[in-house]
Amino acid sequence: MNDKKDVLDNGPFFHGTKAELKIGDLLEPQHLSNYQDKKTNHIYFTATLDAAKWGAELAASKSKERIYIVEPLGEFENDPNVTDKRFPGNPTRSYRSKSPLKIVAELGYWERHSDAEINNMLKSLTKLREQGNAVIYD
Repeated sequence: MNDKKDVLDNGPFFHGTKAELKIGDLLEPQHLSNYQDKKTNHIYFTATLDAAKWGAELAASKSKERIYIVEPLGEFENDPNVTDKRFPGNPTRSYRSKSPLKIVAELGYWERHSDAEINNMLKSLTKLREQGNAVIYD
């Protein structure tokens, strides 16, 4: 865990996905990304429900969307894919770690973004890929 004086955020922290996990399971790096066909060096998480909802809604699988409450088990840093590149500062409170995240709970209910919002985001992501700008700095 980060030293108290160096804590970026106190959480709670969320991870949106379509993976079915159990309380106590660990989310770890070096698994296939939800967004690209490659293994990631980090595990990504957020302290905002909105960002976690996008993670669940945009994950590649056709499985049920899930949001887990997670506990970082090691140091973490601001996610450079959104911090200052897309949003000055870190308003999405998005982070990444090379250490596992422990599943401590699953949100039983949360309100999805509208179908129109999700479709607009998917179109935007497709456009970024076509332009070669859908790069994840991992």
